[in-house]
Amino acid sequence: MTVLDIRALNRATLERQLLLRRASLTALEAVERLVGMQAQAPFPPYTGLWTRLSGFQPDELSKLLIDRGVVRLALMRSTVHLVSAADCLALRPVLQPMLERTLRAAHAGQLAALDVEEVVAFGRALVEERPRDTGELGRLLMERWPGLDRQALLNIVRTYLPLVQVPPRAVWGKSGRPTVTTAESWLGRPMASSAAPDAMVLRYLSAFGPATVADVQKWSGLTRLQEVVERLGPALRVFRDERGATLYDLPDAPRPDPGVPAPVRFLPEFDNLLLSYADGSRVVAAEHRPALFTVNGIIRASVLVDGVARASWKITESRAGKGARGMARLVIQPFTRLSAGEVSAVQDEGARLLAFSAPDAPHEIELAPPP
Repeated sequence: MTVLDIRALNRATLERQLLLRRASLTALEAVERLVGMQAQAPFPPYTGLWTRLSGFQPDELSKLLIDRGVVRLALMRSTVHLVSAADCLALRPVLQPMLERTLRAAHAGQLAALDVEEVVAFGRALVEERPRDTGELGRLLMERWPGLDRQALLNIVRTYLPLVQVPPRAVWGKSGRPTVTTAESWLGRPMASSAAPDAMVLRYLSAFGPATVADVQKWSGLTRLQEVVERLGPALRVFRDERGATLYDLPDAPRPDPGVPAPVRFLPEFDNLLLSYADGSRVVAAEHRPALFTVNGIIRASVLVDGVARASWKITESRAGKGARGMARLVIQPFTRLSAGEVSAVQDEGARLLAFSAPDAPHEIELAPPP
């Protein structure tokens, strides 16, 4: 059985994730190729698409949100993802058991004291009458069930109804509270009838493989996928990694030569590249994970150098006088010492990031010393 070393896994992953070269795809095509983008914060997907696509502009994604070509809702790992309308309808039924398991783990006591079907029916009537922000929805649920836990009531509705966050939330340059309605109401189409995970597993391997069963489970939040992979076995190719773990992949999926160069890339907060493997060492060294994965659940924005996370980054904008734009400062914090060539490449790509993120502001790049 062929063994794939960590460099081979890294280059295969970068190729699938559109990070070896910027792709000539539309934003919708890229979102579907990636099987969605984690989007619990509204704007990181814009940077995630910019770093992967040639000529991407924010208005392209904003228009997709407004025109209902893409939506934001709780999916993989019970976190908010940006997905195409078609994937919203296809993936949500597959992930429903995981969402219900997550709800039971958090609110078992409250569930025992409620008629869940009644709560869900009441919530559906509210959000399908008109989109409602989550503050109003929580208040109306509390009025109907006084004395019960507000977050539990909201989570019941969120779990059993595919609640999409509607614009202007996540529209570039806009702001807005999370305001929700059901996917069926927003898209005018029903959920898919099939909840079989087979097609989703194949989609994952296409976007993230080669990967272990544990990796697929980490990305999706589903369990017991070994039997699914075994069922798909004739359609898959099998490898091993350097530790002896079994890896699965699509037979014709790209696996570039490990020596192919990887350009500097700036990934946004919460990028799925960092969140979709039980063993993420192909892109983040174990000793660097604490610098990206914070104790309060924030996944910092990262800089890939030669294909692996070597720094974090953040853009801040200073205040300026009335009618003027403040300085947009890109602060880069390396985890280790970078060579002169790496510093130059990071600064060049950082300047392009600033031109995308803050085109009308003066720019400054600060490269902090490594710890």
